Amino acid sequence: MTLITQRITPFLWLEGRAQEAAEFYVAIFGNARITSATRFSAGPAAGSATVAFELDGQPLIAFDGHPAIPFTPAISFVVNCDTQAEVDHYWERLLEGGKPVQCGWLEDKFGVSWQIVPSILPDLMQDNERGTAVIEALLSMQKPDIQQLQDAYDRG
Repeated sequence: MTLITQRITPFLWLEGRAQEAAEFYVAIFGNARITSATRFSAGPAAGSATVAFELDGQPLIAFDGHPAIPFTPAISFVVNCDTQAEVDHYWERLLEGGKPVQCGWLEDKFGVSWQIVPSILPDLMQDNERGTAVIEALLSMQKPDIQQLQDAYDRG
């Protein structure tokens, strides 16, 4: 049994899909693993599972809750990306079965919201005038394009 030592751990309530979700996320992130899985055979949680997993060292828990309680974009996971190849990888993989939103946001096939963010973005937004140009460029995108954001900054 793996003890969770982090004080705050995201807990994902999924109707009957905890194992599937954990496996999906672990397959996307390079430094990821399932740390434990428990299937309950009796009591009020009978038939449910709890799956603990890590993505880049961040512990998470997926639970087979019944009935489903839908996720909203009010809470999302941010994936900081240093290169366009990373942006492309996380965008394409997390989008499988999901839907794109805007400005690097997407909703995955489980309804979880993700933000795929170029790590350079905060630096590009430091200057008020140039930052405005960067935000305008970002608002026109679904998947972020680092070069287009840099170009908007340079023109800003």
